[in-house]
Amino acid sequence: MTGLLHGAKVSRGQFLRMMGGLAVAATATACSTRPETTATTGGGATTELKFVGVADQKAPMDELVGAYQKAKPAVRITASYAPTDQVQTSLRTRLGAGNAPDLHVVYPGNGSAMSMAQIAEAGLLADLSAQPWAATVPAGFKPAFQLDGKTYIYSAGSSVIGAVYNKKVFDKAGIDAPPTTWNEFLAACDKLKKAGVVPIALGAQTPWVTQLITYALVPSTVYAKDPTFDDKQLAGQATFAGSGWQDAMEMYLELQKRGYFNDNPNGTTFEQQTSMVAGGKAGMAVQVSAVLPDFRKAAASPDDLSMFPVPGADDAGSVWIPAGVVVGLGAAAKGGNVEEAKAFIDFLGKQENINAWAKAISAIPLTQDDSSTIDPAVESFLPFTKDRAVPFMDQRWPNAEVQPVHFAVVQELLAGESTIDEALKKMDEAYRK
Repeated sequence: MTGLLHGAKVSRGQFLRMMGGLAVAATATACSTRPETTATTGGGATTELKFVGVADQKAPMDELVGAYQKAKPAVRITASYAPTDQVQTSLRTRLGAGNAPDLHVVYPGNGSAMSMAQIAEAGLLADLSAQPWAATVPAGFKPAFQLDGKTYIYSAGSSVIGAVYNKKVFDKAGIDAPPTTWNEFLAACDKLKKAGVVPIALGAQTPWVTQLITYALVPSTVYAKDPTFDDKQLAGQATFAGSGWQDAMEMYLELQKRGYFNDNPNGTTFEQQTSMVAGGKAGMAVQVSAVLPDFRKAAASPDDLSMFPVPGADDAGSVWIPAGVVVGLGAAAKGGNVEEAKAFIDFLGKQENINAWAKAISAIPLTQDDSSTIDPAVESFLPFTKDRAVPFMDQRWPNAEVQPVHFAVVQELLAGESTIDEALKKMDEAYRK
């Protein structure tokens, strides 16, 4: 999206006019223990808050926690980071058992075990509606932030899914400009392969990575043809099977059949995928812009890396993109220091802190002022956000069953252990649960 709408009504087609948030890379550290208040040597008390997050939250949290503790020295925030899979299982179990950290990662919308709707519906998230920043959430974003009109998640902005590519590798392969159609995309992959590099690095051993190519293609194969697909699916009038999801899966496997992926994608991790592109062994990887900083850190020169939309259609005018609210955080309703946790989120909601968080993960700030910036790598996505962008697919799914099934069926397809018809049938069955 290119601007803030502050309460203005936004159509689905305009959902990301401010620009556009899923995947999260995994660094594994232990989850935190229960927060507590400890006495200080000066006779006062220090409130200790525990936060459990995922890797792409580390950079902004490190910066903003430091700033908060300078402003409020009586509060100590201890942050730890767990792999996405662990967050979706063990942390969710901790919440239900009443052993939640004060602050923790929350995914926008619905569709995963740690999504806002799933956790809030269980009564496990504190209501943030009274905080000033909550009143600025654009109407088109409200389904990602709110349940029954109440705001339960803080997120600094939105991000996109596209191809993170190594510009030097593209230049050496004779690719003058990023492709804008599917046929051009295939031709670029062919040039990269002939140049002796892997066209597309795929780290499908890391489950959340499996979904990204599908997500990159489905806006063009499904929503460009029927923007109301999600509503029809919820009403039982559409299914994954027999829709443009079939086309997207076929295109996914076409890339594999042409030899455009690295050997053994199911045995390759996100970290290895990142290293391949950053080190010039692969031309690109389909990824969410929130992890672009990870690729840049692994590269000899951060300027070597940029992004472009994955063109999922033969006609450039029919290419749509996926974009959505980035992973955020919430306050545990049953945490030991709810009000202090909410106070920290209120601090995050100040414009300068929204800007800082969004900048750290190459996202588009939720709200913008003169000091807000947009990463040059995602500028090529801006023209699509006016009327050719849709939320990440899982943010509109009705339960937390579909996403892990999607992970699994993609791995099965890559291993040759399933057919597309079988995969989509499994996803439809999960959707109906």
